[in-house]
Amino acid sequence: MSAVIEVEGLRKEYRRLRGGRVVAVDGLDLSVPEGGVFGFLGPNGSGKTTTIRCLLGLIRPSAGRAAVLGRPVPAQLAGVIGSVGSIVETPLLFPTMTGRANLRLLAGIDGIPDRRVDEALEAVGLAERGRDHVRRYSLGMRQRLGLAAALLKDPALLILDEPANGLDPAGIREIRELLRRLGREGRTVFVSSHLLSEVEQTCDAVAILRRGRCVAAGTVREVLASGGGEAVLVQLSDLDAGLAALRDAGLPAERRDGTVRVAVPAADAARVSQALGARGLWVSGLRPDEQRLEELFLELTGEEAS
Repeated sequence: MSAVIEVEGLRKEYRRLRGGRVVAVDGLDLSVPEGGVFGFLGPNGSGKTTTIRCLLGLIRPSAGRAAVLGRPVPAQLAGVIGSVGSIVETPLLFPTMTGRANLRLLAGIDGIPDRRVDEALEAVGLAERGRDHVRRYSLGMRQRLGLAAALLKDPALLILDEPANGLDPAGIREIRELLRRLGREGRTVFVSSHLLSEVEQTCDAVAILRRGRCVAAGTVREVLASGGGEAVLVQLSDLDAGLAALRDAGLPAERRDGTVRVAVPAADAARVSQALGARGLWVSGLRPDEQRLEELFLELTGEEAS
């Protein structure tokens, strides 16, 4: 199996109540490799949840094709759904029941043995709180219980829509560590999110959506590198003189946030130092320009970002 999720030319239109149509997903192409954590990024309204609903057979696409675990959906989804766990939006739980009772109810519907309930609670760090009523759970604990529900089938693929939405920093950290651990176990975790710093710390690969289309995809390193090429940032006391010296030496340079950015690979940093030293300018700091995912996201999504 070359990919656990494959999408080609996926399109989903909705009819407006007052006439006309709105396009939620517009010719989306996507390939998610097996294993690890894959981030599915985009502003609100970019088509993330609509795509996930198509993958899970909850809605039917208007055009294009999609496959999950090598089976076309929705036609053959029933053949692999037992290997897929999911959370779409907020997990629905019974607050007057214990966490364990919630999971036992779900397990019974799918014929899953009780031992998986205890294993799932252990996996998400709720083994000691499984006998507490859900109404006493924090939001982070409820999210983890939702993840436990998604893990009941011991799935090869987890599809999670904004699992850290609404959590405080401690809850976000808990979810981040859990997703990374699940990815290291050999599962594929496909997670939609707009929390860019978390995605950068959690995911092995990403795809960025804009208006229902994929505008960048690959490993986090590859996607960041695509945002403007390699460069180094130079700190020195006289930025104007440094900028002039570098440009006179034929090095592409520009001012950025109190530094000079030089568009050369980090391996060529010696050329930068030599050009400045020839003018009697001494460097106080020199480091690679590691563009952050948030900067690239804003560049690629443009006016949609908020």
